[in-house]
Amino acid sequence: MIGRTALRTAAPLRSASRLFSSSASQNSAVAVLGASGGIGQPLSLLLKNDPLVTSLRLFDVRLAPGVAADISHVNTPAITTGYSPDGPEGGLEKALEGADIIVIPAGVPRKPGMTRDDLFNTNASIVRDLAKTAAKVAPKAHLLVISNPVNSTVPIVAEVFKKAGVYDPKRLFGVTTLDVTRASTFLSGIAGLKPSDVVVPVVGGHSGVTIVPLLSQAGPAAKSVQPGEQYEKLVHRIQFGGDEVVKAKDGAGSATLSMAYAGAVFANALMRAAKGESGVKECSYVESPLYKDQGATFFASPITLGAEGVKEIHPVGNVSAEEEKLLEAAIPELKKNIEKGVAWVAENP
Repeated sequence: MIGRTALRTAAPLRSASRLFSSSASQNSAVAVLGASGGIGQPLSLLLKNDPLVTSLRLFDVRLAPGVAADISHVNTPAITTGYSPDGPEGGLEKALEGADIIVIPAGVPRKPGMTRDDLFNTNASIVRDLAKTAAKVAPKAHLLVISNPVNSTVPIVAEVFKKAGVYDPKRLFGVTTLDVTRASTFLSGIAGLKPSDVVVPVVGGHSGVTIVPLLSQAGPAAKSVQPGEQYEKLVHRIQFGGDEVVKAKDGAGSATLSMAYAGAVFANALMRAAKGESGVKECSYVESPLYKDQGATFFASPITLGAEGVKEIHPVGNVSAEEEKLLEAAIPELKKNIEKGVAWVAENP
């Protein structure tokens, strides 16, 4: 058993293994920025298959119209249009007009030996420029940031929106759903259970030691993990699952397909909540009061989603002694990542 089993969970989460639900009656306009990339293409295909998406706008510096033409042949209702900087359909501003949700997977992928921080300068510039246009054209849209390093790029978006005078912390999300799906998948394999029956809240941030899986809150499955080496290996695998994929792809890519799936899961949850479904809970990296006094002004934890975005931020809840140590290691690193993003956008407005 893992340390002290939690007496209660921070908030009940549904399993992320069930991709789409369409209980809501209204639909959404979704824009994907970076739609022709390794994450963008499969993410766009998954969103085309989501019954809640009516209008799907795909933007990239190249190939987005082709991706849109390809996806538009899928026999689902979403009207799909591709946009490029100089294309006949219009550029980025046109793609964002009337968007309810903007998903940003744009950026360069990780290669072997690269950390998320190695991607920082390139992706920070890309995210900043996209955020500037979003703040101008669609300031009330929900922004879902996938571009790494999420710990820093989300604060960059926040600073851009603050400067434009349109920042609403309830509408800005760092997508950390992949950490949740990995934890569910890996733990369920050890426990011999269906991934859909194993839900693990993952809190903190979205890179390395800032990722804190609360395995003690995973119900009966937590009992299958022995303290010591097995527990430590499982935590490490959840924290550094992206490295596993980069290595397996032998330098030819990163965790693009699983990240696309995770992005689609979170977008669907947000759409359901925005259209009136109650009790929609997911983990996400948002502006948070939970560890603000320690400098972690953004923090991932279970949140309840509503029509305006973040409806309620739930506390971490009771944790084991091992998880307390993980949090103690995560928060200082997270603080540095946040400060790095804020400082960068101040120096590169």
